[in-house]
Amino acid sequence: MEQSEMGFFAVPESVTRVCGVDEVGRGPLCGPVVTAAVILDPDHPIAGLNDSKKLSEKKRDALFEEIKEKALAWSIGRAEVHEIDELNILHATMLAMQRAVAGLSVKPELALIDGNRCPDLPCPAEAVVKGDGSVPEIGAASILAKVTRDREMVELDKRYPGYGISGHKGYPTKVHMDALKKLGATPIHRRSFKPVREVLEASEL
Repeated sequence: MEQSEMGFFAVPESVTRVCGVDEVGRGPLCGPVVTAAVILDPDHPIAGLNDSKKLSEKKRDALFEEIKEKALAWSIGRAEVHEIDELNILHATMLAMQRAVAGLSVKPELALIDGNRCPDLPCPAEAVVKGDGSVPEIGAASILAKVTRDREMVELDKRYPGYGISGHKGYPTKVHMDALKKLGATPIHRRSFKPVREVLEASEL
């Protein structure tokens, strides 16, 4: 049984290479969904791993560098806006998770996926509800995914000013919704999401 400051999660003792997988960006109206896969190194423990949403930006940034430095293997996966619109957000998320696991330099024996469903993977996989707060590997993956996506959204804000993307990261805040109605949708907006679709339909009237 694997123990950490995050709690307990039963992993067979014969399994040594456990990969944690998490996503960030299912709910936003714009930008990609970003996933990460991480295999931690038991010889180089990392203190403070947790659900990325429960950590300060400063703490996330510090852990982001430490995870990349100390992990046995890590990989970032993603699905772009056009893939989200073509597949739907759930299937696009599963695809991004597959890409993250495929990018690992070390093959995992078991993948633990945050949430209640697993993508098709070449190794055994198990879904763990709220795993980002109870499984260190998933917590590490949530940090890599969130920091990666947040930094990208800051850059997209420079390309598409006026929407406040660096602040809300694409989520449907009042600032975002007001800008969407005033300025219209950008190429990075998800046309399959209802708020974006309604703005586009209204502009055609």
